[in-house]
Amino acid sequence: MEAAAVTSPQDIFRPNWTYFTFFSESREGLAMPIVETLVLSLIFVVSLLGNICAITLLARKKRLVTANCFVLNLFCADLLFISTIPFILATRWSGAWSLGDFCCHMLFYVVSLSGCVTISSLAAVSLERMVCIMRLHQASSCDAKAVAGGLLGIWGFSALTALPLCVFFRVTTQPANGKDFQVCTMIWPSVAAEIVWDVLFVVLDFLIPGLSIVIGYTKIFKVTKETRRNLTMSTAYVESQQLLVSQKDYKLFRTLLVLMCSFFLMWSPIVITVLLILVRNFKQDFQISSTFFFWIMTFTFANSALNPILYNVSDVRHKWWQVICCRLSDKKMDSSDTTVPKNEKEQPDLAIIAK
Repeated sequence: MEAAAVTSPQDIFRPNWTYFTFFSESREGLAMPIVETLVLSLIFVVSLLGNICAITLLARKKRLVTANCFVLNLFCADLLFISTIPFILATRWSGAWSLGDFCCHMLFYVVSLSGCVTISSLAAVSLERMVCIMRLHQASSCDAKAVAGGLLGIWGFSALTALPLCVFFRVTTQPANGKDFQVCTMIWPSVAAEIVWDVLFVVLDFLIPGLSIVIGYTKIFKVTKETRRNLTMSTAYVESQQLLVSQKDYKLFRTLLVLMCSFFLMWSPIVITVLLILVRNFKQDFQISSTFFFWIMTFTFANSALNPILYNVSDVRHKWWQVICCRLSDKKMDSSDTTVPKNEKEQPDLAIIAK
């Protein structure tokens, strides 16, 4: 069924206006669709296996702390994110949009929702760890009420801020190569509304969570560094244990730092591209191709494959293949959960920086 053409302020004041087509593109040949399918399918498989393995490893831990619950949420958001890949590939193969109105409303909404949940989960982890360090106690077992409230807030906030994508993405037709071409695109009631939403979305869902992450881990690093410097022990054995715990602590912070940096590195291009699409509203001769947009999104999708690898590389890297082969033992999981030796339970100051 043909989609009806939608009238917007751009159509009225600019008769030759064409909307950005996002993943829809009229082209010939099979070479590019095959390459795109291979690359995106590889990312899909690696991300699917990696996130499932990471979720399995964390879920099977006998001592699940609050921070790990938010990390689990991050992996679930990654799985939701890559669930859009089959629909993107279908559109790249068909050229025109053929998935109907519902998929058009939901596709970019799910993409945006997943990204918001991911960065919000990272911010929640940094906040939880900062509070834990500042209160001078070890990470406690999972607080069901706190976790439920945090997860509800993350998903609710993300769903609300991304809602305009669900409302204003719709199917329309526009000319391409001398014929009508069906596309799924965003049609705002006014350019001013698009500007306001773009700015608010970038600030609320990207800059503020990112700033909170930077502040949180900066404080954690400073407290940890000062604690290491001020700790004084009486025996050479305890001093060696202090050094061992410090190395583990720095390894943990290094992993989380890499995780944060990889998110900003791999999500920044798509945020910049969205802002460039906004610039296109004022300069019709400023063109961005759908192929360029696809490869930017592909780069962003790769972050979902990296997240579980980067987070688990320092803690459970030897257990990945055991999970895949279904041979993960509870005894070995216990050993990976314990980062502080038993004889250090009598050293409360030292335990502060061990988890």
